[in-house]
Amino acid sequence: MLEGKNVNLRVMEKEDLPLLTEWENSLDYISEYNPFRQRSRAEQERQYEKLGPDDKWFFIEKKDGSNIGVLMHFAVRGYSEIGYALVPKERGKGYCTEAVQMMVDYLFLSKDVVRVQAETNVENTASQKVLEKAGFMKEGLLRKAAFIRGDWRDLFLYSILREEWKEPKILTRTEKK
Repeated sequence: MLEGKNVNLRVMEKEDLPLLTEWENSLDYISEYNPFRQRSRAEQERQYEKLGPDDKWFFIEKKDGSNIGVLMHFAVRGYSEIGYALVPKERGKGYCTEAVQMMVDYLFLSKDVVRVQAETNVENTASQKVLEKAGFMKEGLLRKAAFIRGDWRDLFLYSILREEWKEPKILTRTEKK
């Protein structure tokens, strides 16, 4: 487990997949900025089984142990890509920014990656603020890169390079539980 000041990141296990499936099948959780796809528990399990050795799914947990979101990272040719989402009632409280900062610290401290990147819908200003507060820079526009609710939408590409990161923003530590 990665421990932060207000949230922890706990590696998702196979028995956690029913909650993830429930969230990802909810329009409220996915929001208007992300592709909406319905997955069965079996499909979610197949996706989980396909994860590479350097790919991980985490639950974002409040200090009381309640799951409030997910943060995922995927290894891609020398860099990592992250994605995240919070349950609606926990948005806007700084939890996601802290979780992203923790993930960046974790990836640069434990993996030989030169960059961490993320994509966000151009209309999702809250997600853009999360990335900017975590030290990411906007690199550019990905035109018509996501099919969302019947329309092709543009995305912004953000990244943080190892030399820009320099040192952990949040002292993360791992603890076996």
